[in-house]
Amino acid sequence: MMKHIFQKGTDQSKPTFVLLHGTGGTEHDLLPIAEKIDPEVNILSVRGNVLENGMPRFFKRLAEGVFDEEDLVFRTKELYEFLDKAAEKYGFNRHNILAIGYSNGANIAASLLFHYQDAIKGAILHHPMVPRRGIELPVLLDKNIFIAAGTNDPICSSQESEELKFILEEAKAEVHLHWENKGHQLTMSEVAAAKDWYLATFNGA
Repeated sequence: MMKHIFQKGTDQSKPTFVLLHGTGGTEHDLLPIAEKIDPEVNILSVRGNVLENGMPRFFKRLAEGVFDEEDLVFRTKELYEFLDKAAEKYGFNRHNILAIGYSNGANIAASLLFHYQDAIKGAILHHPMVPRRGIELPVLLDKNIFIAAGTNDPICSSQESEELKFILEEAKAEVHLHWENKGHQLTMSEVAAAKDWYLATFNGA
């Protein structure tokens, strides 16, 4: 099992939030974000299994913005299988998962969508990149995805955010791209926008 925190929610009809931190983060980082978006859901917050100079990540990279694709595929499968086991262990609906990821965590969440049709029901991706290029995605019909991007993000360009939106839409996903006039940081205004999207999309259910 991957290192994680599970908090049982008060409304089991709602999605279980799977929280995926950024580079150097831990399973505690995004708990306040999840609380702001919906305080009634199950929360499964996961720590990445890879260390880069002592900083937890979800997969290896060869350089800034250059992913180790072989490790990405392996770690995506590892996370997918962990979600299967966690759903069984904690008794939540495996088919009703909303992933919330920031930066490296958003990239592994996007990679779940790129590789598995049934991994997650939807995602809130804060400052994601395109995890892989040149592969055929599964059909992502009925998948709802929120992308928060910064117009001045030095790590993830505006073009990359647009490209990710296009690729996911080509695979039939419903994608909402939200822009902040900021850099790579996770802002409270984009969390507020994610909450509005979540309430409108999932009706809080």
